[in-house]
Amino acid sequence: MSPHPFDLTGRTALVTGARTGIGRAAALALARAGADLVLLGNATRPPERTAEEVTALGRAAHTVACDLAHPEAVPEAAAEILARHRIDILVNNAGIIRRSPAAEHPYEDWREVMRVNTDSLFQLSRHLGRPMLERGSGKIVNIASLLAFQGGLNVASYAAAKHAVAGLTKALANEWSAHGVQVNAVAPGYISTDNTAPLRAEERREREIRARIPAGRWGTPEDVAGAVVFLASPAADYVSGHVLVVDGGWMSR
Repeated sequence: MSPHPFDLTGRTALVTGARTGIGRAAALALARAGADLVLLGNATRPPERTAEEVTALGRAAHTVACDLAHPEAVPEAAAEILARHRIDILVNNAGIIRRSPAAEHPYEDWREVMRVNTDSLFQLSRHLGRPMLERGSGKIVNIASLLAFQGGLNVASYAAAKHAVAGLTKALANEWSAHGVQVNAVAPGYISTDNTAPLRAEERREREIRARIPAGRWGTPEDVAGAVVFLASPAADYVSGHVLVVDGGWMSR
């Protein structure tokens, strides 16, 4: 292990969904640890501000446009990225949520959630993971959710997708750990992000959720970022196939 086990100097991390929330916080935390960044986002809402913040920290930042609602576009985007960058760390953070009762959940909403949260994650892991396997080193950190363990309410597609993310994390870890590539996941609890804004807007629901969190508050994206840095660093070289819960104690209650 490196004498500085959390030092990422000389490594390049690709983070998806880095425009806001957990993705932005993770990108900045990785930059502070010494990594250069490739930020993959939708062309209509590029993570330019995050790139500027990374640059201000003294690290290189490049943005790449790829709509993860179209997993078939990922192989070409991955090839273009790999032609320019050696990706040492992949953080699969991008995700969407669609809320409605299961009996009324539009099938297209189901498919859109699956395409972004699961299909594109698998495509990126597969295409960017191959060079890691060839080199014998690399880190993949997937962003799962408490809904990788629970069913939630009115979020059938999201719960199914996040269960799949946890399962894929373990499956890839089983295949790739012996080749020097660690695949793990972080499962955030109730974090103040755009995805949870509807819950926080419902006074009664927000109060019920907060009352169950032993920490007594909703988490922030920065609360999650440290776990991402840990799993991306040499400190986690013997951590494989793990889903690290960052939830203020929710799962213990």
